Amino acid sequence: MHGIVVGGGIVGLSSAYALANRGVDVTVCEKGSIGGGSTERALGGIRAQFSTPVNVDLSRESMRVWNEFTERFGTDIDYRKTGYLFLARSDETAAAFEDAVAMQNDRGVPSEVLDPDAAREYCSGIDPERFVAATYSETDGFADPHLALQAYARAAADAGVDVRTRTPVIDVHREDGTSASADRDGRVTGVETLDGRLDADFVVNAAGPWAGQVAELAAVSLPIAPKRRQIAVVDPETAVPETDPLTIDLGTGTYFRPDRGGDALVGGHLASDDPERDPDGYVTQMEFDWAADVVEKTSEWTTYFGPESRIKRGWAGLYAVTPDDNAIVEETVPGFITAAGFSGHGFQHAPATGQVVAELAVDGEASLVDVDALSSDRFESGDEHAERNVV
Repeated sequence: MHGIVVGGGIVGLSSAYALANRGVDVTVCEKGSIGGGSTERALGGIRAQFSTPVNVDLSRESMRVWNEFTERFGTDIDYRKTGYLFLARSDETAAAFEDAVAMQNDRGVPSEVLDPDAAREYCSGIDPERFVAATYSETDGFADPHLALQAYARAAADAGVDVRTRTPVIDVHREDGTSASADRDGRVTGVETLDGRLDADFVVNAAGPWAGQVAELAAVSLPIAPKRRQIAVVDPETAVPETDPLTIDLGTGTYFRPDRGGDALVGGHLASDDPERDPDGYVTQMEFDWAADVVEKTSEWTTYFGPESRIKRGWAGLYAVTPDDNAIVEETVPGFITAAGFSGHGFQHAPATGQVVAELAVDGEASLVDVDALSSDRFESGDEHAERNVV
């Protein structure tokens, strides 16, 4: 069996690695460099505090891999379990916290609902007067996306995966020999690259911000929109303790986490509009006006980011966003498997997603996690369940 994975980010490489371990001959087609899309620009968060069961399940199964990553892959990815702390400003959000934590606890996640004063025990710099409730889980944390990506790339190569960079896919083929754009009914049987045609038993769309474009080559319409997000590296006025969790104010959408050397990573989308971006032509540099605004907004609910805070640098990347902020993981049409649209949590869900992709390709169905809720059919049927715990 031969499979082609389109996309050389961590979801694509995890899928290729899992497929190779199932005995599949795998070729990865990456239009640029490994991780050059979203993975190298990710924050690196790993958490199980989601509001939808399928995301919690993907987190739990992925955490089994993250927890043993050094032993499995021989690479220390600087995985730090300092927790995630979500903060609510409204009673409505607080009520949603209660429901989410009950569901998480049922699935074995040790999350808890806290009052704002109790939340200060985990993050002493927050202003409890701004909030009505919080949630925290000690098993959440963050890791280095670059180190994790390189480890998957080495493991995939060692497993026999043929990783081809600078190899854009320019068409998807059907079983009758025509391109997908000419025939919507035949099974997908390969792709066209600038170097020629590659035949395969199936194609995996793990193209991240480009996933919607790749789907169009297969004559499929998927609601995956590239949206620009930024992160600032800040030298705070008051040092953020390394033991602080990744802390999120859901009311403003701003967040921060400790970084190396006393710095902090600060982010949040503050604009009222959120246009789609061209993944081949968006601005990858951080905007300092945005950084100044987000640090000022964060300073309103913490004691860390006073006027003496210094913005050092930053970057911009792309979320691949769906209307309900949940991924699409399915066999969309025969021979065409989608693993994209993670809306900012593709890095942390990559280990489990790769295994699910391998199950869909080899077994015809997923067994590790029930991913029926991630079918693209939900957008037509109206059976969407928006993920609330996103920024």
